[in-house]
Amino acid sequence: MAKQLDIISPSDGSIVATRTLASCAEVAQVLQNCQAAQQTWRASSVQARAAYCTKAVDWLLAHRHELGVEISQQMGRPIQYAASEIDAVRERAQYMIEVAGQALKDIPLAAKPGFRRFIRPTPLGTVLVIAPWNYPYLTAVNAIIPALMAGNCVLLKHSAQTLLCSERFAQAFAAAKLPAGVFQYVHVDHEQTAKLVQEPAINYISFTGSVAGGRAMEKSAAGLFKSLALELGGKDAAYVRHDAQLDTAVASLVEGAFFNSGQSCCGIERIYVHEAVYPEFLTKFVALTKKQVLGDASQADTSLGPMVNAQACRLAHEQVAAARQLGAVLHICAEDFPLPEGDCYFAPQVLTQVNHQMAIMTQESFAPVVGIMPVSDDLAAVALINDSAYGLTASLWSRDMAACIELGEQINVGTVFMNRCDYLDPALAWVGVKDSGRGCSLSHLAYQMLTRPKSFHLKVL
Repeated sequence: MAKQLDIISPSDGSIVATRTLASCAEVAQVLQNCQAAQQTWRASSVQARAAYCTKAVDWLLAHRHELGVEISQQMGRPIQYAASEIDAVRERAQYMIEVAGQALKDIPLAAKPGFRRFIRPTPLGTVLVIAPWNYPYLTAVNAIIPALMAGNCVLLKHSAQTLLCSERFAQAFAAAKLPAGVFQYVHVDHEQTAKLVQEPAINYISFTGSVAGGRAMEKSAAGLFKSLALELGGKDAAYVRHDAQLDTAVASLVEGAFFNSGQSCCGIERIYVHEAVYPEFLTKFVALTKKQVLGDASQADTSLGPMVNAQACRLAHEQVAAARQLGAVLHICAEDFPLPEGDCYFAPQVLTQVNHQMAIMTQESFAPVVGIMPVSDDLAAVALINDSAYGLTASLWSRDMAACIELGEQINVGTVFMNRCDYLDPALAWVGVKDSGRGCSLSHLAYQMLTRPKSFHLKVL
């Protein structure tokens, strides 16, 4: 009997939708469709690919309200913010479409008498995109659009929490009249996904998820010589220097820590503040945190919805409890945020008297929780930021750009921000180091991951 999956709303525990997992025969057919479509698609022009992708993005934008409601129902983002994800899809997709022409051009070499030589970026074949639930459209589009623009076919496997998003992508590309087999999706479980990675028809895997999930991907692909792009966990840090504009820093870092209930790949999970401004920063940060409105994601005034499921909520409670046992101080009390009914609600929390012996400052929380520590100087801040198994982003808050660039050179992360955080600029390469993953998405450099160089060495007779 076919296995079914229920999408459970974290807001009220209701079943949003039920889907049946693909059978072995259905998976085989999808892979066959990809292979059948490859030759024609790779021969298409960049301009033709751009037209299809643009029409698909236009369809998503035209349905932004309905998609926003579905996002909110499936993973619990407050309804007032949910549709804005689709707006951000446009920015990323448009940029990757615009730079494709230049990124995919032949690379000429210096003239050599009697020869013509060039290097041609060549599509890999079929790209398997494994997307997470926390930003179900943005994380997927990071890989889908450049993969298609590079001349690859795409097979999307979405998180069990947000299965409807893969179906909406398929509707968008169908509305754009994309040739059959070029973009497909499949609903499969973890065991089926591991087998899918091993299929000869899959040439590249783009995975966004947990560190454990990334290790599982590498294990499945071991010995197959397939390229993997892995965007994994994070414990992203902020450093507020003595010369920071505090009101700006506080407002941005509260949002960076608590937006999406702290369930953001590059959300702020630890903050280091120069001791000269620490008391004022902490007072303002706690006061602004208390203005969050915790509640059902469907309510118009909710700014902080539920966490994705009860297990995630329990893990956050365990981290906070363990930190308190080691001396951490809480700055939000139960009276500040009465919890709605349900197992997925977690009040935002600010902790001080924390240190790096506590999991709350070293292990990923993926929750609306942040630890704040005073530091004596820049060197101390850099040492603490680098004292992590992760390396996705770090944000610096200061009026001194030269100082921030110098500090950024010393910080071992993929992206250094100044006076902003928790944002992906599509013109910049999105990369992680250490347990935050490997590979590159976004920017013109992403196309180097999604193609292989083919050299042409032509002798004139």
